[in-house]
This record gives sequence, structure tokens and C-alpha cells, in this order.
Amino acid sequence: MKIKDALRAGKIGCQALPWRLAAACGLWQGGGAPVKFVSEKVNWAIQTVGENIGWHLNNKMPGSFEMTSVPYKNCHRVVHFGSQYMWLAWQKHMPIGNKYVVSFFHGKPEDGPDVAAHIDQFVASSDLISTVITGSSIVAKRLASWGIPESKVCLIPIGVDTRKFVPPSEAERLAARQKFGVKDGEIVIGSFQKDGVGWGDGMDPKLIKGPDRLVEVVSQLAKDLPIKVFLTGPARGYVKRGLENSGVEYIHRYPKDHSGLIECYHALDMYFMTSREEGGPMGLTESMACGVPVVSTAVGMAPDLLTGNMTKGLIVNYTAETFADAARRFLDDQDLIETLKSESYNKVQKVDWQHVADAHWEKVYSKLVSR
Repeated sequence: MKIKDALRAGKIGCQALPWRLAAACGLWQGGGAPVKFVSEKVNWAIQTVGENIGWHLNNKMPGSFEMTSVPYKNCHRVVHFGSQYMWLAWQKHMPIGNKYVVSFFHGKPEDGPDVAAHIDQFVASSDLISTVITGSSIVAKRLASWGIPESKVCLIPIGVDTRKFVPPSEAERLAARQKFGVKDGEIVIGSFQKDGVGWGDGMDPKLIKGPDRLVEVVSQLAKDLPIKVFLTGPARGYVKRGLENSGVEYIHRYPKDHSGLIECYHALDMYFMTSREEGGPMGLTESMACGVPVVSTAVGMAPDLLTGNMTKGLIVNYTAETFADAARRFLDDQDLIETLKSESYNKVQKVDWQHVADAHWEKVYSKLVSR
């Protein structure tokens, strides 16, 4: 164990000890909502997942769900850890009497020795977990192959707010493109994610997110097409430098809140997902909800959602050529583009946050709360 990790584990243990002792002695029975969702105080995808599940559940059943960043202050509750990493950090320090749900969205041993070790630790801890939630059939099968009982694995996709993320009118589309400085005739390719290590400038690439592939594909397309890349999110320095070196124009914006992305999607002609591994991502469902055609590697929820004509944008065996060719096919066929917009919008209605929240309650929480 690294010194930094050891110090963090020691700090967690010290924070949790008084609460564990109080629970063990019967001096504390916990309190608050029956379901507690654990997320760090960071504006990232896991927090968005918890907030949306909670908003819909509490509208139906007030007081049923709470967010927390201090999991050890919970006893005799259903405690849902929003990521497997948080679960492994805290699971040895939790008070008695809880039932545990853990979201496991992505990761495989081939991703590197650290990930492989993490997976071994997770599987070893699985006897303590009542339910493992994952967003894709790819990871559901993976979990079963590692020895997690299929009865414990629950497939619930990551959701999207289909009331907010909607296709733009032509006037809205033109206004968005004008706002972001898109010239007439330019083809705007979106990539809305964090693909650099850490929260700095992102010059150290997080290759699992495929930033090298993104640069490779758009550079190839830009040789004979007026491509402009639209980036959002932090730590995009590696991609920006690659685009600059290839002479590809780009826009980079960092909206202050999640809803600020809607206008960004409205400016797009297409969305690229070049990742080697994914849990969702939200960019996939948000693009679909906004009627933006998607070209994606076959990772995360993409194989589950990109069906029908949309499979023409699903790249099973990545090469820059096959990815670029799929994009060209879309760009050359306006009728296909209109079909894709309609299919993607209709498909993604099934993963609206209301349906996703209901699935969490009906498939997971209600069964554990009632025990």
C-alpha cells in the first residue's frame, strides 16, 4: 500500500471509530432516510446520478432518500455507495446493521495492474454487498464472470433528464452555433468529458478515455472536411495540444452547471465517443436525447442503446479508418441523419431519470428496506 493510501485509511478509521463503537454498544441506531447514497463532494457523474435518483424518489416518497459524503454516520440503513472505489475505502470502517448497495460502472483487469488489484479486492468484499448495480450489459456479464452471483447483479442504466435535454429547434440550433463561433458550413464534432489525469491542465492523458483516438480520428476527417471540435470539461490539455498540432480548430467551454451543457449539444452535428472503457457515459445519453448522431466504440452503454440504424455508428473493432468512415457515412446521408435523430431520441426516453429512479427503488431499495 502506498504511504498516501495508508494515511488516508488511517484517517478514515479514526473518523469512523466513535460511530462504530456507539452502534456496537446499542447507543446509536442511526437516523434519517432509509436509503443513503454515498458520493464525495465533487461535481462529477456519481453525484449527478445520486441527485437525480433522489429528486425523483423524494417527489414520490418524501424522506426516502438522502445524499451523504460521510458514510460512517449511518446505521441500520440501506447505504448505496455510488462507486466501487468509495466502497473499498470505507467498507472496513462501517457501523453494524447496514445493508450495502454498490455501483460498479467500469473497469477490467486488462486496464492495468492497479485496476486488476482493485477488482480482486472488490470481489473479495462482495459477500458484504447485497446488490451490485451496473449500467451496462457488458459490465454485468463481466461481474458474473468474476464470481459475483448473478442474483446480486442488477442492470440499471445511467439516466438522462429528457425534459431538459431535448432536440433544438432550428432557431435554437443556429443561435447556439452563433454563440460558440461556428462558421457556416463547419461540421461540429462534440466530445464532452474529462480525459486527462487529475484536475489540472490535462497534459497527462487518461488513455482509457481515448483522447489519442479522438485526435487521430478528427485529424483524419479534417484533411478534407471543415471540422471543428467542441470540447467541454476539465483536463483537456492533451487533446487541445493534439488538435493544435494537427491544425484542427476547436472550441473549449466549461459550463458552470450540468444544464449548461444543453446549449453545447445544440451546436453539434455529431458526437464522438472514442473510449477504451466506459461506464455510461452521460455524454452518450445526453447526445441521444438532444438528437445528436453518435459514433462510438463498443463500450459502456453504447451496445445497449445504439440499436437499429444507430448500430452504423457502433465501432466494435476500433481503427481510425473505420471510425472516420462511419462518421462520413452519416455526413453523406441526410436522410439517415434524420432517421438517427428520431431513433436516438425515442430510444433514450426509456432511460429517463424517472424510470431509472423507479428501477432503483423497485429492483433494489424496496427489497432491502423491507427486510
